[in-house]
Amino acid sequence: MPGVSVGALLELCISTILSIFSCIFSKVFSWSKGTCGATTSLLSDANSQSEQRKGLDVTTPTSVNYHFTRKCNYKCGFCFHTAKTSFVLPLEEAKRGLRLLKEAGMEKINFSGGEPFLHERGDFLGEMVQFCKAELQLPSVSIVSNGSMIKEKWFQKYGDFLDILAISCDSFDEETNQIIGRSQGKKSHIENLFKIRSWCQQYKVAFKINSVINTFNVHEDMTEQINQLNPVRWKVFQCLLIDGENAGEAALREAERFVITDQQFQDYLDRHSAVSCLVPESNEKMRNSYLILDEYMRFLDCREGRKDPSRSILDVGVKDAISFSGFDEKMFLKRGGKYIWSKADMKLDW
Repeated sequence: MPGVSVGALLELCISTILSIFSCIFSKVFSWSKGTCGATTSLLSDANSQSEQRKGLDVTTPTSVNYHFTRKCNYKCGFCFHTAKTSFVLPLEEAKRGLRLLKEAGMEKINFSGGEPFLHERGDFLGEMVQFCKAELQLPSVSIVSNGSMIKEKWFQKYGDFLDILAISCDSFDEETNQIIGRSQGKKSHIENLFKIRSWCQQYKVAFKINSVINTFNVHEDMTEQINQLNPVRWKVFQCLLIDGENAGEAALREAERFVITDQQFQDYLDRHSAVSCLVPESNEKMRNSYLILDEYMRFLDCREGRKDPSRSILDVGVKDAISFSGFDEKMFLKRGGKYIWSKADMKLDW
């Protein structure tokens, strides 16, 4: 080019090349930034979906077993919830926890122990039963008891609020009950069982029987007596070992001598196959299929063969505590944990 020096031409070339590189870099940066933004957005969406899935996976405490006391007046050798403490929550705190459970989806509460009628001679239990039915309006309120502390006046005061009363009875032979520890002094556990059955009929409470099958009753035939008592359900449990409760160095019971084999348990079930109300629960079905709250309202995880507690629902809420429960909902349904549990729906002939 005329009039243009070599130096000027060289400067123009360098400027053009830099301009081209600048343009290319800008486009690449813009593309990369857009890709990262899209990736971040995808990750955010994935995390959001993950959180939603977690929300869907949260266990609903449909049926809860609240062992509000560990104290008992019986000494059953296979007991798997022993008197390791004497603690009982104040009534108002217990009610607060029960309300939290109702808000989280609880439909059925079962009060157990220990012996639930032992604390304040059953009035503490009665107040919770009335609260759950009258105020929380739960479809089902039930109790598991050994029956020894129940008086007719309790039915007169609280019977309307109770759907199901389960009485534990492992044998219809008094000597066998004595050996097991299902007794207190010279009182007849069997006579008391029949008396409570009549009260349930009179005060319109569904009657249920729980039996733990072990080495001392595994050969017994209870068909005749069960048919005579005619419970709405007869729960038949295989004796279960729980480390720290009825097995191991820290245990208050030594249940090893009560343990039966799976085949022995099946033989017992076969012998009673004609009993229509029988509901069997092997160790496999029982271990992780119950939502158990202890006296501090902590869920107990039994997956490792012991009871590992969560934090209390009173401190962290139901959602957080229940995630440590180890609850097997599929097994809960498989063992028949969900059934017609409101006496209003049972259409019983009182």
